Amino acid sequence: MQLSQLASHLFLSAGATLVIWIVFKAAARIIRSFKSPLRNIRGPNSSHWFYGNYMEITRTNQGVIEQWVQKYGSTLKFNGFANAPFLCTMDSRALNHIFSHPYDYHRPEIARSRLAPILGKGLLLAEDDPHKQQRKIMNPAFGPIQVRTLTEIFTEKATQLRNILMDISIANESAPIDALSWLSKATLDIIGLAGFNYKFNALNSDAKPDELNEAFATLFGPERNEGIFPILQAWVPALRIIPTAQKKQAALAQKTMHRIGRGLLNDSKAAAASAEKDTTGHRDLLSLLVRVNIAVDLPENQKLSDADVLAQIGTFIVAGHETTSTATAWALFSLTQSPEVQNKLREELLQISTESPTMEDLMGLPYLDAVVRETLRLHSPVASLAKVAMKDDLIPLDIPFIDIKGNTQRAIRINKGDSVFIPVRAVNRSKSVWGEDAAEFRPERWESIPEAAHHVPGVWGNQLSFSAGPRACIGYRFSLVEMKALLFALVRAFEFELAVPAKDIAPSSTSIVQRPHVLTELEKGSQLPVFIKPYIR
Repeated sequence: MQLSQLASHLFLSAGATLVIWIVFKAAARIIRSFKSPLRNIRGPNSSHWFYGNYMEITRTNQGVIEQWVQKYGSTLKFNGFANAPFLCTMDSRALNHIFSHPYDYHRPEIARSRLAPILGKGLLLAEDDPHKQQRKIMNPAFGPIQVRTLTEIFTEKATQLRNILMDISIANESAPIDALSWLSKATLDIIGLAGFNYKFNALNSDAKPDELNEAFATLFGPERNEGIFPILQAWVPALRIIPTAQKKQAALAQKTMHRIGRGLLNDSKAAAASAEKDTTGHRDLLSLLVRVNIAVDLPENQKLSDADVLAQIGTFIVAGHETTSTATAWALFSLTQSPEVQNKLREELLQISTESPTMEDLMGLPYLDAVVRETLRLHSPVASLAKVAMKDDLIPLDIPFIDIKGNTQRAIRINKGDSVFIPVRAVNRSKSVWGEDAAEFRPERWESIPEAAHHVPGVWGNQLSFSAGPRACIGYRFSLVEMKALLFALVRAFEFELAVPAKDIAPSSTSIVQRPHVLTELEKGSQLPVFIKPYIR
C-alpha cells in the first residue's frame, strides 16, 4: 500500500511539475511575443485563437500573402501559432541580410525537434560551425564534375521510366497514368544509386518491397495533419517521451534505416580504404564523401564523425527525392496547359541524336532550361521557409514601410526568439519583379530577365526555389540535371494531356513539399493524372 501511495505521489508530483513547466514556457512565450518590436508592423488580424493566420496561409497556398502585400506592402506581420508575431518580408535587401547571416537565423525548433531524432544532425539540420564543417566536406560531392559523372544514372533511369510508360500506353492507351507516382519511383531509384549506391528497385514491379523504402515511407509518408500536439512537443521537450502508436512505428523504421545506413557506410569506408578505382559501383555521393573525409590532408578536428556521415543518407533521400519528382510533375502539368510550349520543347529535344545525353547536352538546350526555370519559379516544391532570430538584430530594407503608429521605418527591429516567414512562392511570383503576367507559365520570359529579378537573392535562377546564402541547397545542380534528364526522355517520347480539368489540380496545403493533388479526389492523396500518347515523328 505504501509503495502504491508513493508511486501515486511521484506520478502526481511529476504531473504537477510538467504542468508548471508548460505554464512557464507558455507565459515566457506570451511575454516575449508582446515585447516583440514586430508588433509595430502592420498586418492582418488573427483568424484563430491558436493558429493565428497559419490556416489562411496553408488553405490558400500562400495566395493570401499576395493579397496582404498589396494591402500592407512588401514587409508585414502576421500571427503564427499561439498568436506569436511572424515577420513576413519580400524585400530583397532584407532577404539577402537574413540568408547571408546563417549564424543569426536558425531553423525553428519545431522542425529540428521532429526531424533530428530521425535524420540526425545532417546537413539539413546542422547549424553554425557543424553545418559549415559538413558543407565544406560535402561540397566536392555536389560539384559539376561529380554531377557529370552521375548523369549516366539519371538518363538510364529516365529511359527505364520511358520504356515502362510506353508499355503501359500500348497496353491501355485510353487509361490515365499518375505521373507523380511514376516520377517518384524514378527519383527514388536515382537517389538510391547516385546517393549511396543502393538499389531501391522502385521502378521494378517484380522486385520485393524494399525495407529501406518502407521505413522511409513510414517516417516521411503522405502528408499528415497531426494537430496541436507536435507543436506542444517542440515547445516542451518533456512531452516527447509520451508513447504513441505512431512513435513506436517510427522507432522501428529508424532502427531499419540506421541498420541499412550503417552497412552502406561500412561498404563505402571499405572501398575507400582499399583505394579502389572510381568504378560504376563507387561513384555515389556517399562514397565520395567518405573518401574526402578520410583524406590524409584533412585535419582530424575537421573530419565528420560516423554519426554525421550516416545522417547524410536520410538527408539525401529527404532533400533529393520528393522535391525533384514534384518539380518534374509540375513541369508536365504546365506543358499540358501550354501545348505550344510542349511542341516547341519537343522539337528542341529531338535535335539531340542520342537517347543518353551527357550533362553538357542537357545543359546546352536553351528552351529546356527556360522550361525548367519557369516551372521552378511558378511551382517551387518548397513554398516557404521559416527562421528564428538567434539575437536582436536590425534588418536593412530597400523599401521603407509605415508602422502601426504612422512612422516610416527604413529597417526592421527584431528580437532574439522572433520568427521570420520567407514566402518563397510569393517572392517567385512577385508582379513587381516579373510583371503583370507573373502568375502565367511563359518560358520565353527568360530570354530577357527583368532588372528587378537580378536583386532576388537566390543561389540559382533569379528565384528562391533553392534558397540562398551559405545554407542554399547544396544539391541544386544534381536536381537540375536530374529533372532535365527526366523531361528529355519523356517529352521526346510522349504527348501529354491532363486527365482532369486544370482547375481541379492544386498543390498540397498540409505538407512541406507542394505535391499536386486533385481537389475532387483528395482522399487519394497526391497525384497528377495524365493521358500519354506515343509521339510519332
